[in-house]
Amino acid sequence: MSKLKTATLDTIRSKVLSYYPEAKTDLLQRAYLFAEEAHRGQLRSSGQPYMVHPTEVAQILADLHLDIPSVVTGLLHDTVEDTHATLEQIEKEFGKDIGELVDGVTKLSQITFKTSEEKQAENFRKMILAMAKDIRVILVKLADRLNNMRTLEHLSPLKQQTIAQETLDIYAPIANRLGISWIKLELEDLCLRYLHPDVYYKLAQKVTKTKREREKYTEEVVTILDERLKEYDIQAQVTGRAKHFYSIYKKMERRKVDYEQVFDVIAFRILVDNITECYKSLGVIHAAYKPVPGRFKDYIAMPKANAYQSLHTTVIGPHGERVEIQIRTHEMHQTAEGGIAAHWKYKEGKFDSRARENVEWVNRLLEWHKDLQDPNEFLETVKIDLFAEDVFVFTPRGEVKQLSHGATPLDFAYAVHTDVGNKCVGAKVNGKIVPLKHRLKSGDTVEIVTSPTQTPSKDWLKIVRSSRAKAKIRSFIKEQERERALKLGKEILEKTLRQFGASLSKLEKSGDLVRSGQDFNVRTEHELYVAIGYGRITTDDIIPLLVPKDVLEKKLEAGKSVEDASFLNRVFNVARKRSDTRTAITVANLHDVLIRFGKCCNPLPGDSIIGFITRGRGVTIHTANCTKALDNDQERRVDVQWNIRDKGQIKRHVKIRIISLDEPGVLAMMSHTISNCGVNISSANIRTTKDKKAIALFDVEVSDISQLQKLSSALESKKGVISVERVRS
Repeated sequence: MSKLKTATLDTIRSKVLSYYPEAKTDLLQRAYLFAEEAHRGQLRSSGQPYMVHPTEVAQILADLHLDIPSVVTGLLHDTVEDTHATLEQIEKEFGKDIGELVDGVTKLSQITFKTSEEKQAENFRKMILAMAKDIRVILVKLADRLNNMRTLEHLSPLKQQTIAQETLDIYAPIANRLGISWIKLELEDLCLRYLHPDVYYKLAQKVTKTKREREKYTEEVVTILDERLKEYDIQAQVTGRAKHFYSIYKKMERRKVDYEQVFDVIAFRILVDNITECYKSLGVIHAAYKPVPGRFKDYIAMPKANAYQSLHTTVIGPHGERVEIQIRTHEMHQTAEGGIAAHWKYKEGKFDSRARENVEWVNRLLEWHKDLQDPNEFLETVKIDLFAEDVFVFTPRGEVKQLSHGATPLDFAYAVHTDVGNKCVGAKVNGKIVPLKHRLKSGDTVEIVTSPTQTPSKDWLKIVRSSRAKAKIRSFIKEQERERALKLGKEILEKTLRQFGASLSKLEKSGDLVRSGQDFNVRTEHELYVAIGYGRITTDDIIPLLVPKDVLEKKLEAGKSVEDASFLNRVFNVARKRSDTRTAITVANLHDVLIRFGKCCNPLPGDSIIGFITRGRGVTIHTANCTKALDNDQERRVDVQWNIRDKGQIKRHVKIRIISLDEPGVLAMMSHTISNCGVNISSANIRTTKDKKAIALFDVEVSDISQLQKLSSALESKKGVISVERVRS
């Protein structure tokens, strides 16, 4: 990774004037001096003055060719959060526009949430809403994250991995959605460096070793392509470059091959003056070299959601090598590199209409914000949409619907209308009846068959791919579960109160029921019934608040059965015990509770976790990012955490899949490496493939997530190992 020159106020000013000569840069100087004074005495983890960070963030924003308020926000973005400066001061000094931008970017650390995961998810939710209001907020946030990733080496390994994973999950896909490819690519490479350091440095070594040979081949192909195009009077700029590490890594993972077997590691680009010459160039290339079937994509006729336009083709080029070629106009290239930032009109001081259309997906986030109250579910829904590539299908009337890659007729039904999705019983694609799990392709015409008696089922969540469909199905199912819990909770409470001669209806009218619920953060009778129905609040908890103490004592003295006495003792907390201190999980406000681990995600100590009460089966523990956990009603959720004292003493089973070359000694090497890491192998299953690969599935016992990460790194560093991944059921 090459060292970057430290940014200065002069370099920022020069960059801004290079693309916006009329800019009034005195505001930049005022902001710089304000931030310098506010951050005086503060140091970064690297030991550098803190002011280095906002200055470099501002320079990245200038590299994106953004307006003065955005660059100024880059200089000021941490002042409200990390110094004594206030938002009122910012607005007074720099105006309301910049004040709102700084406010949108500032982390909401003052807000208290139930768990750290919820806090992170809620912060992201607020960021998305601020982004929907003014897209410049996310551009500043991206610049902030890019600079933090560039200086990540100064943090602890655990923080490095946490920040890198969040960047890969959220920020790189956002950069992609906004069409800013250079930020996306750099973020992905930096994430690979910290998430899989052994893979990253092994790849760097191999790429460096083949550099001279690769440069010679690139030069040869560029010359040949340039000459071919000139024969047809096409003036083109032809370039070739090695693909980024993360791109090569994903190819290796997808094809299950080692670096030496990835032949298309060089991408060639042809830039021409207009669209006609794009297609003409494509014809010239295909006439000269045999195209690889299924590897042609026309993103000019069907642009990506982020406005990216280009022709992509792969041909069998010189020396029989596969060659990937992108063909686009100079204007398309500007949009491909700068994305939405390429559409800023400085004289008018706004984004043009094309840019607003290109971030239509931001408007969808507002819809989800209304539908999804749980921050974690909102975060997961957004992540699904950020990663989605798109397919374009047609309604019977010829209207185009844009769906996620891998979408089904059920996704299409929900894209038409929620009611159409909820009542969908079948579909026709291109006139033929297909199952609901059928995968749609661009160009398909889809017709939905509905029934008034149909309702969504949980099984549908395994079929749909789009975040909208998942959100609507989950919402319907949770509402049904809530209704059942409400009815059950009311029946349980009514029956229990009757034993003490108390009337539920009278307690409702007097307001005592609502007042008792306030002790459990419950605001209405309905919420109380739901909590009891789910088991989040027990009758043991609520009865002492609703029945006079003398009535309880008399009932205890006159207990007619062992069951009565046992129940009343629990009410008085006589028989209640704390959870066994040897348990791996601590559950907030619940004792003597049965703990189960979700088989869908198999949590390990160190994983972020959430718990859900399951009536009759205790509390089920899921990882915080488990998609199946999101299907549960959040009213059943309880705060849980790992019991740190037990960390390392408890061994948990986890499956890992290792893909390697099928060579003598590889299996022995894997077993030896696993044993050397202090990990026991419970079972192993190995099979080979026709293309000389070995796929090994090991069931191992580890103490926590850090031991698993060390094991993965140790295996990834071994010769012949292609990939190592944790398997979730």
